[in-house]
Amino acid sequence: MTGFNFHHLRYFMAVAREGNLTKAAQGLAVSQSALSTQIQTLEARLGHSLFERVGRRLILTEAGRIALDHAEAIFALGDDLLSTLRAGAGRRQVLRVGALATLSRNFQIDFLRPCLGREDLEIVLTSGGLDELLGLLRRLDLDVILCNAAPGRGQAEGLVAHRLARQPISLFGAASLAGPFRTPREALAEHGVLLPTGQSTIRLEFDALCARLNIVPAVLAEIDDMAMLRLMAREGIGLAPLPPIVVRDELEAGTLREVVRLPGIEETFYALTYQRQFQSPVATELIEAASRWIA
Repeated sequence: MTGFNFHHLRYFMAVAREGNLTKAAQGLAVSQSALSTQIQTLEARLGHSLFERVGRRLILTEAGRIALDHAEAIFALGDDLLSTLRAGAGRRQVLRVGALATLSRNFQIDFLRPCLGREDLEIVLTSGGLDELLGLLRRLDLDVILCNAAPGRGQAEGLVAHRLARQPISLFGAASLAGPFRTPREALAEHGVLLPTGQSTIRLEFDALCARLNIVPAVLAEIDDMAMLRLMAREGIGLAPLPPIVVRDELEAGTLREVVRLPGIEETFYALTYQRQFQSPVATELIEAASRWIA
């Protein structure tokens, strides 16, 4: 490939790691001007700027981050060539997914299922709060975020919210609990309720429904983890407002049942991406596949 060689990549990696031409040149034992020329040659060959100057530091552009990933992969190939030939497998892509810590594990698995088991793909799954995950997404350390609420006005800049699925919310309870009930009022008059904490969409809409129906439910527990909420409902402690995907396994096993549908309440699941020039092709494929879930 004319005008492109491994020296360009090695010099580029050194500058990317140091964030400074002078320090990188010292480490490589070359002059700063020679190193600068090599970087400029590589940028010209790739057709993109790889760095932007912020104060005294050189910060990778989006194209620079992608170039660094590929450069590291190229040099890693030389290190593991023998093992690659023995295993019969090549280098793998990396898909970096962020998910709200409280998000349904079943939903996460359903989203990832089309690419699970691919030998050419490594999945890195990070859980956390939305603000933390959005920071990682904007720094290009994540390819996509899975969540159950669209970003607020102050968070939405530069984001694309892909709506993937809508699910109705019902009160679920252990099979041993009394029932059936025709209305939420009847169910909540007989049983206490286990609720998500804070400002979750389910909690806000459940509280609004109770206000409209003039119901004051007996709140037995407030839980910020959907998995724990599901487990406590399974123990027969009380009823929990949840989308069916969260309790799919329990419904199939018969340990939980739908007691009554909550009218007008839904949970919507989203995939968030950042507006960038180079989107992850795997994330794009998964979003396209998951978008068919929308009712």
